[in-house]
Amino acid sequence: MSKKIDIIKNGIINENPTFVQLLGMCPTLAVTTSGKNGMAMGLAVTAVLMCSNAVISALRKVIPDKIRIPAFIVIIASFVTVIDMMMHAFSYDLYQQLGLFIPLIVVNCVILGRAEAFASKNPVGDSICDGFGMGVGFTIALTVLGCVREILGAGSIFGLVLFGESFQPALMMIMPPGAFIALGCLIAMVNHRNNKKNA
Repeated sequence: MSKKIDIIKNGIINENPTFVQLLGMCPTLAVTTSGKNGMAMGLAVTAVLMCSNAVISALRKVIPDKIRIPAFIVIIASFVTVIDMMMHAFSYDLYQQLGLFIPLIVVNCVILGRAEAFASKNPVGDSICDGFGMGVGFTIALTVLGCVREILGAGSIFGLVLFGESFQPALMMIMPPGAFIALGCLIAMVNHRNNKKNA
């Protein structure tokens, strides 16, 4: 049991896909204009990660080495299609806000990287834990980044207004340059914490 907890903790903290490995930057920078968008994208990626890791791990001895990457992409694309259709059916407003970035989960390097590096070499239970840990780490990172950008750029969090009418939002924070600035500051804080911890 402790091995599974270590795998989950590794994905959330030690090898966080966004803050440590710097993977999946396209949705990280494009979608995080609000905390809600960041959380929704993170949860969608988590669901795809867990399901695809489980199937890839279960089929790891059956899939020939020569076609493993195309096979992984077909498995991942199947789960992305299911998530895309469910979001379209049950949360249409969110589906419209995330737009093209839901289908692009198929080529998200976080998912393909975990399929190749972990799921194709480990048992199903460990692979599901890895998918969960990496997904939660990705979700936390996107939600935090989205909240920071939403607070500074709109004066709200998850749509709730935080400041009075006198507040002048920094509109740049909800534009592309704001994503780079906020992400850079958050990565610097994580690196500072890790360096202090390892010192």
